[in-house]
Amino acid sequence: MKLTNPVKSISKNLDKKIRESAIQAANSRIILAGRKADELAPDDLEVIVKEEEDKIRGRIKEKGLLAVAAVLGLGWWI
Repeated sequence: MKLTNPVKSISKNLDKKIRESAIQAANSRIILAGRKADELAPDDLEVIVKEEEDKIRGRIKEKGLLAVAAVLGLGWWI
């Protein structure tokens, strides 16, 4: 019987959700720019999705740090 690492499983699921959200945000960004995703090269699409992934990860990290500060009672000074 082979055991799987639950942390890797959670990490993969989180990466998948972040990727899906980034693709949706990238599509919205492209539409707001007045273009269609079909008009862009695959490399350009990948760059836009990567930027959106970085934004999402940044927001997650920021919220995580604020949650830790709140748990430690540091919310009054931030």
